[in-house]
Amino acid sequence: MQLATWNINSLTVRLPQVLDWLGANRVDVLALQELKLSDDKFPAQAFADAGYQAQWFGQKTYNGVALLTRAPATAVVKNIPGFSDDMARVISATVDGIRVIGAYFPNGQEPGSDKFDYKMNWLRGLRDWVKSELEQHPNLVLMGDFNITFDDADVWDPVGLADTIHCTEEERYHLRALVALGLVDSFRLFPQADKSYSWWDYRDFGFRRNRGLRIDHILVSQALKTHCLACTIDKSPRKNERPSDHAPVVLTLDSVRR
Repeated sequence: MQLATWNINSLTVRLPQVLDWLGANRVDVLALQELKLSDDKFPAQAFADAGYQAQWFGQKTYNGVALLTRAPATAVVKNIPGFSDDMARVISATVDGIRVIGAYFPNGQEPGSDKFDYKMNWLRGLRDWVKSELEQHPNLVLMGDFNITFDDADVWDPVGLADTIHCTEEERYHLRALVALGLVDSFRLFPQADKSYSWWDYRDFGFRRNRGLRIDHILVSQALKTHCLACTIDKSPRKNERPSDHAPVVLTLDSVRR
């Protein structure tokens, strides 16, 4: 079984790229972020023609998340229950016995800003909810664009970017707190090349110079840890014409007992 996450930075612009990628990578679940379209504009038929069922939670211009699945998705929940939010950031469902949460974490803009405060509150709300989800669903995956690096190994210039957005201690504290619930960073379960990133700025030839950040993560529950076979970042779509600034992250699992 393969699960993947990809911030596609406008599904309207990059639908052909997503369909091409799915044609070459028949993952079982794909979590998308930054759809940037309203629910009525979601191209459900295009994905159905490609063999995928879709669950989506759109928002015009900003945000928007979706789950594309080859098997039926059940018990679908949108956003964080109990946390008041008018942003379309989270979609979760059960697929083949695994509770899958796809999330687009707030960017936060910069420390000290109102948007940073919102990010901190949102992270607390997410953690409280994920804790309860883990109690109900031992087989759980939380994946998406986290907009947070774990540590300096996830940053192309850890000195120059120290304490800037995505790299602050406050953000990393919340990421560690999520892990402390009983989750594992699946990417680091396996040997990885140095300077492995999932996002590169469009400016200043960021991708060509590999000036990136690893901010797209797949966290798995302890029950799934021993089932993880590989976790990789597929940089090939970043070479497309008009690419997303993010690359897909793909997790491979062996069979999971339901």
